[in-house]
Amino acid sequence: MSSRKGRKNAAQVVRAQLAREKRRTRTIWTSVGAVVVLVIAGLIGWSVYSSQKSKTFTAPSGANAGGTGIVAGAGPVAIDLYEDYLCPVCKQFQQVNGATIDQLIREDKVRVIFHPVAFLNRFSTTEYSTRASAASGCAAQGGKFKEFTDALFARQPAEGSAGLSNDELIDIGAGVGLNRDDFGSCVKDGTYKPWTEHVTDDASKSGVTGTPTIKVNGKDVEDRSPEGIKAAVAAAGK
Repeated sequence: MSSRKGRKNAAQVVRAQLAREKRRTRTIWTSVGAVVVLVIAGLIGWSVYSSQKSKTFTAPSGANAGGTGIVAGAGPVAIDLYEDYLCPVCKQFQQVNGATIDQLIREDKVRVIFHPVAFLNRFSTTEYSTRASAASGCAAQGGKFKEFTDALFARQPAEGSAGLSNDELIDIGAGVGLNRDDFGSCVKDGTYKPWTEHVTDDASKSGVTGTPTIKVNGKDVEDRSPEGIKAAVAAAGK
């Protein structure tokens, strides 16, 4: 009798264990299913967000076909120049090479695509890189991109600061001949901030990881001296 009772108890224990295993398996698969649903929803959301981002910017006058930069010149050799207005090395690059690039444009040897990226927002307390780049879009719309760019580098604020205020950006724009009211409204409204985001995203996707970066016909230029840039342009033009 006791033997039969023991077998019955053992069977009950086995059934209880099987039931627990079944519940645990069901819980695991339910959790896996929920994770899969969340991942799929996230991918769909990111896809929608990315597609919306690519369609919600307006490029200013003078932009290239993809809206990733402002074009100066119409020469046969393409120079892509990626700069951040808060980047001290970019300011040095302009001081050393700005006259050479201007000369190459005047001689109809190159077309320069300026990409004002916003990589250094973390080094200002007001996202100055984005605000300055967006303001350069306003300047491009007013036909004074290059003049405004040169003036911005001349007045470059220190990294870690608030950067120039919108009013100061507007003063610089007015100083290079832009209509204060039109330019000022554009700057304060952040009209070209979505364009700045597009320019910056495209630069990152193109493998640009720092500024300044200069490419001649798509190839990185390692020697960023006036002589190095001229040599790269001459080689590309052959």
